[in-house]
Amino acid sequence: MAKKRTTSVHVLIVGGGFGGVRTALELSKNPNNQITLISDKEDFQYYPTLYSSATGHSHLESWAPLGEIFADHPNVQVYVDTIESIDAENNIVRGSSGTKYVYAKLVLALGVVTTYFGIPGLEAFTYGIKSEGEIKKLKQRLFIDIAEKNQLDRNYIVIGAGPTGTELSAALGTYIKRLCKHYGVKSHRVKIHLIEAAPRVLPRSSEITSRIVENRLRNLGVNVETSKKVEEANAQALIVSGRPIESHTVIWTSGVANNPLFAKYPKVFTLDPRGKVVVNEFFEAYKNIYVIGDNAATPYAGLAQTAIHNADTLARNIMRQAAGKQPKPYKPRLPVSAIPVGNNWAVIEWRFIRIYGFIGGLIRRAADLVGYHDILPLG
Repeated sequence: MAKKRTTSVHVLIVGGGFGGVRTALELSKNPNNQITLISDKEDFQYYPTLYSSATGHSHLESWAPLGEIFADHPNVQVYVDTIESIDAENNIVRGSSGTKYVYAKLVLALGVVTTYFGIPGLEAFTYGIKSEGEIKKLKQRLFIDIAEKNQLDRNYIVIGAGPTGTELSAALGTYIKRLCKHYGVKSHRVKIHLIEAAPRVLPRSSEITSRIVENRLRNLGVNVETSKKVEEANAQALIVSGRPIESHTVIWTSGVANNPLFAKYPKVFTLDPRGKVVVNEFFEAYKNIYVIGDNAATPYAGLAQTAIHNADTLARNIMRQAAGKQPKPYKPRLPVSAIPVGNNWAVIEWRFIRIYGFIGGLIRRAADLVGYHDILPLG
């Protein structure tokens, strides 16, 4: 009796976010596969709850050690390193550690980087919540003011009314009041400003959703300012459309750009006008090099659900090719938008379905459970 043919692949994955981790998990289901995952961080970062961790909720909501995720996957090797160069002709990438990694297939899911659009002072005088380090700096700022100086800033400013800025501005006032109560500081009125260059909050959502969410924010005490241009930041104030707003607690949630590594190799990667990598219907950007998630010029890129869908499709195709089968083209899938706006309230949008309020909040919490399960399978 002929032995059944077993197929295996050796894949190098760069990126410890949704796309990279999910691809590794899917490929590792075949014990014959060998997967190497390189990440510049020791932890997987769950972006949808960063605003929550920044406003006093558990650190565990937003970070999980990669070692824990892959503890039961012996065919996945994890290295903490930063990739600095790619030799596409010889199938080699090199890390800042000096290590040389050889690949048969390379998957790049590097994520995006923050950009300040050249606005003077923003990088030096604003805070962020896109990483653990940024969140720690913001919390330290709040602690110094409230716990040590026993005072509030005149204004707390959030720049960018996309999902992250909206979520953060809705939760920030409650968090600051809680800190004031804990440290015995009279909070009086906490002034939260949300600044947006577009004509409405959540500019990628429907107009009716933008209107409802703006009303919700105003009811929470957030001063919403749309069609406003951020011109400069300094140690004392943020200059918005020619007007200074006094503050030393300005939080930048807007502005991301593709990882600069891709632009270094114009003979390997073709970039679209937004700087994202052009890929074919199988996510291939160059021979044996695949780009997924936020880095790829595909519909709905920039969302966790899209990165997971990319990863699932790519992993299946890699396995199909290893088995001598033809890969199947990627079919984009419209993600569900679930944005919390204060405690027990969220907006859900998908096609023509719109849900607001408490029920939306329940659905958002369920979506987070599903999101965790996608990366941290429960058995």
